Amino acid sequence: MAKKDIRALSLAQLSDVFKEIGEPAFRAKQVFEWLWSKSETDFTQMSNLSKKLRDFLEENFVINAVQISELQISSDRTIKCAMQLHDNYVVESVLIPHQDRMTACISSQVGCSLTCKFCATGKLKRMRNLNADEIYDQVALVKKTAFEKYNAPLTNIVYMGMGEPLLNYNEVLASVEKITSPQGLGMSPKRITVSTAGVAKMIIKLADDKVKFNLALSLHAANDEKRNYIMPINETNSLDNLIEALNYFIEKTGSRPTFEYIVFKDFNDSIQDAHELVEFCRKVKGKVNIIEYNPIDDGEFRQTSVEKLRAFTDYLEGHGVICNVRRSRGKDIDAACGQLANKNKLAVPQVK
Repeated sequence: MAKKDIRALSLAQLSDVFKEIGEPAFRAKQVFEWLWSKSETDFTQMSNLSKKLRDFLEENFVINAVQISELQISSDRTIKCAMQLHDNYVVESVLIPHQDRMTACISSQVGCSLTCKFCATGKLKRMRNLNADEIYDQVALVKKTAFEKYNAPLTNIVYMGMGEPLLNYNEVLASVEKITSPQGLGMSPKRITVSTAGVAKMIIKLADDKVKFNLALSLHAANDEKRNYIMPINETNSLDNLIEALNYFIEKTGSRPTFEYIVFKDFNDSIQDAHELVEFCRKVKGKVNIIEYNPIDDGEFRQTSVEKLRAFTDYLEGHGVICNVRRSRGKDIDAACGQLANKNKLAVPQVK
């Protein structure tokens, strides 16, 4: 018989397993702690269990652990990790160090189905969704890397890596639960941001589920014609639909979203574009993160000039919009926003 994935079991289901073999209920809590609080992926290392019980777990269960197969360190100290999954697919995660925080940027899908023109991941096929434990493993491994390389704790998590999180809704929320639970990594949900290209009905579902984490919208254009061109998802999730969904989210959760806006040369960097963004922010209250464009292979876009960027942000601030300019990190190792493509590793599972 095939071994069962132990991390697919709830604590109650794990307790039932131990009850069937005559083990006390607290053993389930011990194993659960090893799995989700200590991030242990080897049954033999669960030292407070008897050898007999460890052997039983080894014979009947499997831990489909994610492993770092390659690690690259940028000149600015950003670290990109190639994460190999149990079926040999590979996704990428990034550790972004700042003076006051350490941020993990993690993936939610193998590839992506959204085909955004400016994003390297969008040029890949979506092969499959990640399971909650695979998303959790990325966080645990990046956390470990932060300690090993910089002797610093992980402080923030952004679901801004490969894939669209809201198209893997259940697994993403299950991973957040494991990351924030006292029986898991115990991180505050306010330290987590989930970024979406804009799936209106799922934003409404987030609101109904009263999530505690932060929400970011990859906006990049505040008129439908331009957004349709660079982000085909806008054709079925127009700006009006998103405005309605986001205001519902604010009403239900009390949390305002962040709008991510990559500024492209001669496409969305004019004062008229800034005016349209101001109007959007008057309809939905939220702050704006202005992001440098990071070139990708065969990309048709270029980074705007310093002068146009300054004029753009000055216009926003002059009209009462809170905005921050986010400088790109890890560009020299293709780890910056929009560059995660895991080149030559996604077409088929890799053979060990």
